[in-house]
Amino acid sequence: MAESGQKDSRHNVAIDYLRAFVVVLVLTHHSVIAYAPYAHFDPTHYLWGAPIVDSERWLGFDLLTLFNDTFFMALMFFLSGLFVWPSVARKGCATFPRDRGLRLAVPFALIVTFLMPIAYYPSFWMTGADTGFAAFWWQCISVKDWPSGPAWFIWLLLAFDCVAAGLYRVASGSGAVFDRLTSRASRNPMVFFTLLVAISALGYLPMLLAFGSARWFTFGPFSVQASRLVLYFVYFLAGIIVGAYGVDKGVLAHGGRLERRWAIWLCAALAFYVLVVAFEVVRSESGGRSPSSLWQTTSGLAFVLSCGASGFGLLACFLRFANQRVRVFDALHDSAYGMYLIHYVFVIWLQYALLWVSLPAVAKAAAVFTGTLTLSWGAVAVLRRIPAVAKII
Repeated sequence: MAESGQKDSRHNVAIDYLRAFVVVLVLTHHSVIAYAPYAHFDPTHYLWGAPIVDSERWLGFDLLTLFNDTFFMALMFFLSGLFVWPSVARKGCATFPRDRGLRLAVPFALIVTFLMPIAYYPSFWMTGADTGFAAFWWQCISVKDWPSGPAWFIWLLLAFDCVAAGLYRVASGSGAVFDRLTSRASRNPMVFFTLLVAISALGYLPMLLAFGSARWFTFGPFSVQASRLVLYFVYFLAGIIVGAYGVDKGVLAHGGRLERRWAIWLCAALAFYVLVVAFEVVRSESGGRSPSSLWQTTSGLAFVLSCGASGFGLLACFLRFANQRVRVFDALHDSAYGMYLIHYVFVIWLQYALLWVSLPAVAKAAAVFTGTLTLSWGAVAVLRRIPAVAKII
């Protein structure tokens, strides 16, 4: 979602491919939700649950979506922050937000105005309503809960980018101090991880206790999960700090401690994820009772630890193993942003089309994912042939 620097940098191969991989995880996540046992559809408030829920379910999709949900959006904000500081330095505090507005605000406006109503129309049908599309479209853009789908990430990233430009203006006046702070924070992965988890916990836990895990802040098409707003900003700032020091010489340095200890980080990610699963199992067996503050705090700490460890584990693995450019992965990386923008239409319509097909949940999910990946990738490849569109995606 951000500028990737020199294409021939060995280091940027890992970062580029990780960004593309996370987008594929997003496509996977949305493709399988309809077949996860936890998914529910509320005909009265169809925007509050899963857009489509199939009768075929598989427990494995609960585990997959829970794993994704613990870290992949935070990691996207971290990756998006990596190249912000050098980009602001190169373009200036005025030009940088303008350029980001072109790349983020324009797609966001188009997506929420046109694509999201198309995407959610099958879900609206599932409520039993027979309103035509034109009336449904007007309802979408004129009521309080204007559905934005996955595009919420885009407007929030733009807001964070604008804040970063303001921070650069302040920090540039004390460059030596800022450089010392970023260098100290970026030298040791374990120290950086500890600070990241501690600060994100300080931001996440009060919001979790105040709003719970399910509430979203919504204003028109602008929405964000309430409990995670500060956590996402912390990860974005963490990316800025790593990028300001230099992505090739700090935490993410090739041959550094993070890369060398990739197996340890993977084991830590697995261990903390198992802890998150344990909390979810106990919660599901509690009979729907409201959790205590102590319970929310301890489960929230498990979430924060899993979020950080999973992100570091993936970063370590891509630094260790993604060392050579492969043409198909380059093509996927180049189209990943566009695929993120448009994939939801294909996901929901494919899930809707398979509702009455007699297939196991795994087969349906595989069909939806394959169709979504193929159609999104192909559509973006065509759109990028248009020069004006190619400048944006």
